[in-house]
Amino acid sequence: MNTSRLAFTAQKMSHPIRPSDARFVSHAPGHWPDVAPEQWNDWKWQLKNRVTTLARLEELIPLTTEERAGVLLAGNKLSLAITPHFFNLIEPDNPDCPIRRQVIPRMEEGYTAPWEMADPCGEDSHMPVPGLVHRYPDRVLFLVTDRCASYCRYCTRSRVVSGAGDQELHTDFDEAFAYLEKHTEVRDVLFSGGDALLLSDEKLERLLSRVRAIPHIEFVRIGTRVPIFLPQRITPELCKMLQKYHPLWMSVHVNHPRELTTEVREALGRLVDHGIPLGNQSVFLAGVNDDVETMRELVHKLLLCRVRPYYLYQCDLIQGSSHLRSSVAKGVEIIEALRGFTTGYAVPQFVIDAPGGGGKVPINPSYVLYHDQEKVVIRNYEGKIFEYPEAGLPVVSHREVELFR
Repeated sequence: MNTSRLAFTAQKMSHPIRPSDARFVSHAPGHWPDVAPEQWNDWKWQLKNRVTTLARLEELIPLTTEERAGVLLAGNKLSLAITPHFFNLIEPDNPDCPIRRQVIPRMEEGYTAPWEMADPCGEDSHMPVPGLVHRYPDRVLFLVTDRCASYCRYCTRSRVVSGAGDQELHTDFDEAFAYLEKHTEVRDVLFSGGDALLLSDEKLERLLSRVRAIPHIEFVRIGTRVPIFLPQRITPELCKMLQKYHPLWMSVHVNHPRELTTEVREALGRLVDHGIPLGNQSVFLAGVNDDVETMRELVHKLLLCRVRPYYLYQCDLIQGSSHLRSSVAKGVEIIEALRGFTTGYAVPQFVIDAPGGGGKVPINPSYVLYHDQEKVVIRNYEGKIFEYPEAGLPVVSHREVELFR
């Protein structure tokens, strides 16, 4: 690692240096060479200095015609915002850079395919009170903010996130908590939005403590991309506060191995060291992670960061996302190339969030070749065929039983 970059690491390395650490690098300060380390490591400075305009983008990197047109359209769909930390991961002279494709708008966002939707997961139709989505029997999605550190161009909630969409998020917190107190079947609450970790420590703690005061709620989850977009936010103070509300789980969102920088690895490590289990939810994106080599490198780096690859989502049918959508067949192909060829901990579950509110449906390679009342015929990752007897078959005949009496 370049020693000039060490000063920009948010915290001193808390784990011994290993050979695998060569996979993790810091890109600070990059396009901000004159910024002092104390500013760079301040998450509020990072938010204040996000790249949000066409003029600023063009100061930093050359844009393609498609990108320039996309930025001009962005304010009508989903705002442009990229933290300095994440912006430094973009390859300036590579229009096909996988980081660039995720956060810089393109003119294709203005095209809506016939099958695309404003609300592909049907959240609005499963919202009993404003800001609370109750789609599964025992768990709810609690939308606590409409802001993110940076905005992903494939955002499934672009209709309400960033303030540029067609709707506004009007979460009624009193109604939401009253609903949770009344519905004793709810045992699991997921904080999302937007990104809950953009809230101040004090506001986030108020929400956590109020949820924790409801007896039938067993655990809380936070869905976030802040540790990746804004690792400076994962302060020791935040981690100590979160630790008070166990069992608390966190789902992070990493799509490409380049996103796992030194700073991100250390931020994730601080969360784990405070007892927070981490799972990763990637979105399967064309030109970003839709090849076996990239996905294998991603899941292996996640495990080095003590993050379990959890879900690989087929890109939701959000309006203006067709240029980022890879095929389901290719997703199945990638899962098949991982299963059996690397540790099972590294293999995520490939899912489609069924359009219109059907929930997550697992999509797997076909390992079951035949199944009847007597047996199941299966193949393994090598293509070898095996038979397994179906449960419930008699072990011995009635005549044999009589002989033993």
